[in-house]
Amino acid sequence: MTAQLLSTSEGLTLVLTLSNPEFRNALGPEIYAAGVEALSVAESSADVRSVIITGANGIFCAGGNLQRLQSNRQLPPEHQAQSIEGLHNWIEAIRTFPKPVIAAVEGPAAGAGFSLALACDMIVAARNSVFVMAYSSIALSPDGGGSWSLSRALPRQLATELLMCGERIGAERLQQLGVVNRLADAGQALRQALELCEQINARAPNALTSIKELLSDADTSNLNAQLARERDHFVKNLHHANAGIGISAFLNKQKPSYN
Repeated sequence: MTAQLLSTSEGLTLVLTLSNPEFRNALGPEIYAAGVEALSVAESSADVRSVIITGANGIFCAGGNLQRLQSNRQLPPEHQAQSIEGLHNWIEAIRTFPKPVIAAVEGPAAGAGFSLALACDMIVAARNSVFVMAYSSIALSPDGGGSWSLSRALPRQLATELLMCGERIGAERLQQLGVVNRLADAGQALRQALELCEQINARAPNALTSIKELLSDADTSNLNAQLARERDHFVKNLHHANAGIGISAFLNKQKPSYN
């Protein structure tokens, strides 16, 4: 069975499902390319206001396909570098996608699967799901932005422990640390992620885009630069039609319906 990225719609939410049953939803070049393409199409679609990335059959993602990696050792290094660039293109597409992206995690999120979840804007995880940066266990270092994400989400000492020791960490512990947003009962992560998306989809898309951009810029901005960006986004959004809808609805104690 080939690795696929399945695409379905639930209202205004696009659900992308990792499906690679033989290898526990391991990632590969075909999935990376499909992920970039799906987000490219969704970016300009008014029928998509949010995206969920999840895994089939109660498994989020086992990371890389070790058999493929072993085979790649017999090929020139450029071959593996090109494959990783495909993954990184997808990670960058998620980070720069102007709409919210939610990871719905069941079971293991290992290696690049953990990195993929971290690239999303929020994580909904089943209570019994397990996250692990397994790279050092097979003499490898991280990819998919895992080191970047963990170094910003956690104290340096804890990020170092997760990456160097390759030990498993549960969803409940990650929620305590502020990495996982919401916990779900086993088998309910996608349903709870859809409920979160329903809440998000009811808000003005332009405002959500600004929030995502501002949070991304904050990683590298000093205060003065970030204040200037906040000013520009605020003024732009105030003069957007959705601000008129939102303010009027609030003043009249009505529920807004945004464009």
